[in-house]
Amino acid sequence: MERIKLFDAEYRLMDIIWDREPVNSTELSRVCQEKLGWKKPTTYNMLRKLGERGILQNENATVTALVKREQILRCEGEELVEKAGSLPAFLAAFLKGRKITAEEAAQLRRMIEEAEDHDGNLH
Repeated sequence: MERIKLFDAEYRLMDIIWDREPVNSTELSRVCQEKLGWKKPTTYNMLRKLGERGILQNENATVTALVKREQILRCEGEELVEKAGSLPAFLAAFLKGRKITAEEAAQLRRMIEEAEDHDGNLH
C-alpha cells in the first residue's frame, strides 16, 4: 500500500468529509468556515490539491473520499512505529506514565490475539 501523508489542515478537512460524505462542496465550504475558520477560497484550494493527489473526488459539486480514514491512520501509525524502532518500543513510549482502562487492555489483548497466527507468529 502506498504511504499517504496528510498535513494537519488536510486531515482536518478530510475528517469533515469522512463524517459527511457524499457532501456538496458549497455545504462543505460552509462547514469549514464554521469549524475551521476557513474562507471559501481556502476550502476550494484544499479540495483541488487533495483531488490532484487522488485523496478525494469533487465531481458535479459532490465531494467524496477516495482514501479511507483507516488507511491514513494506518500509514501514520506505521510511521510512528518505524520512528520508535518497533511496536513494543512505540507502545512503551506511548504508555509511559499513562494508565489505560481494563476495557482498553482487553481490546488490545484481542487485537494481538487476532493478529497472531497459530504458530505464535504475528501476521
